[in-house]
Amino acid sequence: MPDLKDIAFLGISAFTLASAAGVAFSRKVLYSAFSLLGTLAGAAGLFILLSSDFIAVTQILIYVGGILILIVFAVMLTNKIGDVKLTNQVVNYKAAVPLAAAVAIFLVSTLTSGVWVEKDAPYASMVVPIGNALLKEYLLPFEIVSIVLLGALVGSMVIVRREVK
Repeated sequence: MPDLKDIAFLGISAFTLASAAGVAFSRKVLYSAFSLLGTLAGAAGLFILLSSDFIAVTQILIYVGGILILIVFAVMLTNKIGDVKLTNQVVNYKAAVPLAAAVAIFLVSTLTSGVWVEKDAPYASMVVPIGNALLKEYLLPFEIVSIVLLGALVGSMVIVRREVK
């Protein structure tokens, strides 16, 4: 009988794969962006199952909360995006199908012939060690990256606000 964690993994991974297929095969850009939301949220769910709470929250905050919302706003604010006909024409079935079949056979044979060791590691939050590392050992590189990003932000604002003569 499978554990609850195994069932959760199968459900989250199926949701993530279905959302990724929606990104790849959708003919509308906005639908692809919303499918990307499901894909990134599913990846965060898989990180939670791996007991990587910091990476899961970072995934949600940065990718789902920042980048994906930026993509959705860019798509929605673009004029006449609905008039553009974007299609994914499938051109090379003859090369893609045998290559995909060969990769699938290789992956299945690797999964079935491998020796898998299961370890039940106790859950330990990674937030405190990462915070201590960023604010003690790696404080100088962390602050340098902050200053570089601030300079990039100011530089991009200067470029955008430059008047055209």
